[in-house]
Amino acid sequence: MTIDWDAFTLNAAIAALIGGGMIGLAAVWLAWTNGRIAGISGILGHLIELLVQQKREHFGWRVAFLIGLIGAPAVWSTLMALPQSVQQIGTMGLVIGGLLVGLGTRYANGCTSGHGICGLSRFSLRSLMAVCSFMGSAIVTVFIMRHVLGA
Repeated sequence: MTIDWDAFTLNAAIAALIGGGMIGLAAVWLAWTNGRIAGISGILGHLIELLVQQKREHFGWRVAFLIGLIGAPAVWSTLMALPQSVQQIGTMGLVIGGLLVGLGTRYANGCTSGHGICGLSRFSLRSLMAVCSFMGSAIVTVFIMRHVLGA
């Protein structure tokens, strides 16, 4: 693994700071206005349930949140170039990884955004344990993939 030290520029740091601040503001806004946690898996999961049940309560804000989540990179790409994406694991690896992440979010009752951003900011012990679990799993997975399997 190599680190692209040229990518660590003042502009990148400022963009990361602004992006992180916007995520924090969105999470606070959603909690204050709707009393909801800005966890992507929960928002998407409940939206799918509402579609299946053909109910419309609490539907609009979920759709708006997901449109913003998907639309933000499109808007950003009009201002600056998006970073180059490099796929190293192959399509099957991405599918398996996606299924494992989905399974993990169901077992943990939330995802990295729900636990890592919203849960930790509320000093939730359950979220702290979840974050430690998925960060530890990520560290072990990267170590095995890079140093044991050489992928």
